[in-house]
Amino acid sequence: MRAEAQAQPASREVRAALEAIVLVAEEPVMPTLLAQLLEISVACVEATCTDLANQYQSEDRGFTLVRVAGGYRFQTHVDQVPYVERFLMEGQTSRLSAAGLETLAIVAYKQPMSRAQVSAIRGVNVDGVMRSLQQRGYVTEIGRDHGPGNAALYGTTRLFLERLGVDSLSELPALVDFVPEADIVESLELALKVSNDEGI
Repeated sequence: MRAEAQAQPASREVRAALEAIVLVAEEPVMPTLLAQLLEISVACVEATCTDLANQYQSEDRGFTLVRVAGGYRFQTHVDQVPYVERFLMEGQTSRLSAAGLETLAIVAYKQPMSRAQVSAIRGVNVDGVMRSLQQRGYVTEIGRDHGPGNAALYGTTRLFLERLGVDSLSELPALVDFVPEADIVESLELALKVSNDEGI
């Protein structure tokens, strides 16, 4: 009798918590992990997920809860795929973030470069930004490093030149145009040091 009760869908509070967890998860969430986090049985997790999926279906929601790769995740309802694809294509024309612009500039001026080399210059992991730049068609793999691991090397594309309005990379502004002269750097450092000393 108790096992049957556990196999019933969970309370409203637990259902909401389950939805919140699956919503923020980057990968399908295993029912055993959900059971542990929510302090309910695996059977209850599965019953709740089935109940939620049926509810979304009956309400004609634009998303659904599915079991895939052994876990649960939200995904677009098949009927809404054309609209989502249109949205994603429109998103390709949106402006690049500051991180995207910095990464693209590094690749443009220093290519060919591996992701690790770009990360070393920026001081942060650039995997996500590089993927985004590839999806937008601004950078592409142009070779392999001959060193250990044969890391992929990236460079800019013809689309990059087209969007920038230049014919070749040689038309990019010289880096020296963006770097202050040594005496200006020294003056800035001195001014900052004085400000810090006065603050102390």
